Amino acid sequence: MAESLGTIGDALAHQRRVRFVGREPELELVRAAFDGAQQQCRVVYVHGPAGIGKSTLLDRIAEMAVAAKADVVRHVPDAGPPSQAELAAAIRRGADDRPARRVVLIDLYERLSRLDDWIRDDLLPSLPMSTLIVIAGRRPPSAGWRADPAWRGLLHVISLRNLSRGESRQYLDLHGIDSTRHDQLYEIAHGHPLGLSLVADVVARGGEVAAGGRATALPPDVVGALVRRFVDVTPTDIQRRALGACALARVTSEALLRDVVGEGDAAELFDWLRELSFVESGPDGLYPHELARDVLDVELRWRDPDGYKVTFRRVRDHVHRRLVGSHGREQQRAIFDEKYLFRNVPSTHAPIDWSVWGQHYPERADAGDHDQIVDLVRGWEGQEAAEIAERWLALQPDGFFVLRRQDGSVGGVIGLIELTTASAEALATDPGAQAAWQFVQRHRPARAGEVVELTRFVIDRDAYQGPSPTINATPILAIQRCLEQPNLAWGLLTVSEPERWDRYFAATDLPRVAGADFVVGGHRFGLFAHDFRQVPVDAWLELVTERALARDATMPPRRRVESLVLSKEDFDDAVRQALRHLHRPDLLARNPLLRSRVLRDRVTDREPDALDLEALLSDSLDVLRANARDDKMFRAVEQTYVRSATTQEAAAEALGVPFSTYRRHLFRGIERVTARLWDLEVYGTEHR
Repeated sequence: MAESLGTIGDALAHQRRVRFVGREPELELVRAAFDGAQQQCRVVYVHGPAGIGKSTLLDRIAEMAVAAKADVVRHVPDAGPPSQAELAAAIRRGADDRPARRVVLIDLYERLSRLDDWIRDDLLPSLPMSTLIVIAGRRPPSAGWRADPAWRGLLHVISLRNLSRGESRQYLDLHGIDSTRHDQLYEIAHGHPLGLSLVADVVARGGEVAAGGRATALPPDVVGALVRRFVDVTPTDIQRRALGACALARVTSEALLRDVVGEGDAAELFDWLRELSFVESGPDGLYPHELARDVLDVELRWRDPDGYKVTFRRVRDHVHRRLVGSHGREQQRAIFDEKYLFRNVPSTHAPIDWSVWGQHYPERADAGDHDQIVDLVRGWEGQEAAEIAERWLALQPDGFFVLRRQDGSVGGVIGLIELTTASAEALATDPGAQAAWQFVQRHRPARAGEVVELTRFVIDRDAYQGPSPTINATPILAIQRCLEQPNLAWGLLTVSEPERWDRYFAATDLPRVAGADFVVGGHRFGLFAHDFRQVPVDAWLELVTERALARDATMPPRRRVESLVLSKEDFDDAVRQALRHLHRPDLLARNPLLRSRVLRDRVTDREPDALDLEALLSDSLDVLRANARDDKMFRAVEQTYVRSATTQEAAAEALGVPFSTYRRHLFRGIERVTARLWDLEVYGTEHR
């Protein structure tokens, strides 16, 4: 007689059982409640976003209950919620005939929201204490569950999270995926079970996902399937825009939504986002589940590229206003938020650990940190590097910043050296500082009052210069220093194994300096440099924005004509020449000031022209005019250049002063104008 093979359903149940991974803490809680170890726990409420594995967990709980010979009742509501009588009948089915232990499983609880009060206050209290109820839904328990103190001892809430990296590897292994692909697929799916299932299916069928751990690597049909699971309603245009903002921003506040969608809709949209199952609330605002964030970003960019760019710009503008209007830790937080917008630029993937982005902040090292810093440098770069770090700590202690662990110890160090104040002897004892200074001197030397800053040490205790909190914090500190130092001429950086950084830093307009590699303690380092007089910090951040929107990490800065970095003497000559040619646009058009920082800070959307230079000079003269003490100087300059006296003698006569007095006033007036313009050239425009 042929052996019974059971049913197809039995085979399906077996496959689901053997491919089930993780969820041990959740199963142990249910097991303890079922066996009586957690006698008070009678309701287990499981919530989490679509595809997180709630129904699969209920399957496993049902198998456990059946194995323990318990009565199992499972209710999955249809799209239309049942009446109270229908639901009560379904839950109580067979209870009178079999008074033994019962496990009631209610799935898709969000469909029963209309009956939530009645279920909590009437239906469940009527069930015997031998009943264990497991509820699974997308949303956390409503306020009514939390407000009733009587439920606190009987209710246990589980927020179902993604699978860990180890659990994800086990899952992919059970699905026959080559182990060399596990980490890549984990990074794409963030350990989300449905995401893992879909990418595993693509690979198992011979399909391909692109390199890089982002949802942009997923095929369009997979992205579409995930979006449909996450967003269980068809959003309106304005809701889609709010979703786009929520997907882009690290955290979404009502204030951010006001800047994206307008005053009238922001509060309502914030509440709508807050109710979505894949959106969570934190102290700073709302944020979506990471896989939901990724797939929404891909979907919305694909669906409406122009609308996506508008939303991106509005989110970026909101964050940037916070950035320039704050200081200290709050400014660092805003810089984290702005840089987070660019996480999908392909070149920014490798060195960033997005999983801990914005969680660790650099702070200035104190004297008690110095020994730990030196030990940290010695451990990763050797004794010679440790001695160099120790010397710089003695010379420029304020340039060293640390990231602390929870116990207060140093978890990472970022060491900044101001080369313009360093002595020749100090530079000579550090091959890295020497290479940087020689490069600057060969190309565009710093002028009086300008600063050249070198990020000389970047070391994470656990990862060195790999993805880590310290690597995350390095650009945050660099941008903050740029904002604090408007007279910053050069920003330079040294890192080991420079080839692996070439693409990343080229994308951020910090290209590697050819021929400037150096060796310390057997480790080879490269030098990367950015001239902030050529592309100031605002234009630099704008360039990164343009590259992100264009999906082109090689897009050149908008300014095609190279800026001039004039010496103080050449700058003064150019100002005097411009004053002489004030009414000659043809000659002003050839003045070197047209390519200077002072004029390019003033005209940011195009190449400056002769009229712009004339307006700059007129404004400088107005400053003289406004100060009563400068009146004599102003009138001498005005009579000579604005009124275009035929000769200086004629100008003195028109002013009614001796020629020697006129010459003294004219000299001091020109000196005052050039000093003001030089100050703007070196330190930036007045709005800083």
